[in-house]
Amino acid sequence: MQIDPIKYKSVTSGFGVLLKEQGIRGLFKGWAPTWIGYSAQGAGKYGLYEFFKKYYTDIAGPEYAVKYKTLIYLAGSASAEVIADVALCPMEAVKVRVQTQPGFARGLTDGLPKIIKSEGALGLYKGLVPLWGRQIPYTMVKFAAFENTIELMYKHVIPTPKEQCSKPLQLGVSFASGYIAGVFCAVVSHPADNLVSFLNNAKGATVGDAVKKLGLLGLFTRGLPLRIFMIGTLTGGQWVLYDACKVLVGLPTTGGPAPPAATELAKA
Repeated sequence: MQIDPIKYKSVTSGFGVLLKEQGIRGLFKGWAPTWIGYSAQGAGKYGLYEFFKKYYTDIAGPEYAVKYKTLIYLAGSASAEVIADVALCPMEAVKVRVQTQPGFARGLTDGLPKIIKSEGALGLYKGLVPLWGRQIPYTMVKFAAFENTIELMYKHVIPTPKEQCSKPLQLGVSFASGYIAGVFCAVVSHPADNLVSFLNNAKGATVGDAVKKLGLLGLFTRGLPLRIFMIGTLTGGQWVLYDACKVLVGLPTTGGPAPPAATELAKA
């Protein structure tokens, strides 16, 4: 829908055309660069977010860290995403071309060397600035919206005191808060997502070419409902997985109560 709105007029017709032309395998085209790219980016993003959040909290000091906590969430997530996207960008370039250019390559193993041979290694990074334009606002909203939403959920929505919430309930709150944050993420980052898809698909294209072809309204709305569903579900699932891993190693869920052992240690 982002690349060829005439051929793929809507979500349902798009699935129909894709299944008719490529079969079930067409739905999984580009899975390898997607899996590798977003795994590396996700691991870097979440780990670096915790690092930068603590770093900026220490700089701010106890009083200002509480007063300006949302700014710390925004700064920490933006810093993490700048670095994480360096790992994602080459895989995103291969994924987009495999998915949108018939006959370009079967997947990662032949697509990656083909881009390097024709455009050099820097060709893998020609979409880095638009990728930052998509991912940095996306991640800033993702983490800041999640952190604030989960705080509001425990304060105003969940009737049980936070300290008495079971672990499954805490993970449910994480998913709901993550889904809500994902909706905001999708809306904020969607124009840049359209740009990344367009630039990686059209050799030598510029941002101006993309705006001219897609139109300003199309840049903000084309494919948005599907992306809201996808990003909302994905973001909710990511936060559940992240918090489940924290629980397994004895850490509290995000926004949840500290484990008894940690509470006793703090008192000591």
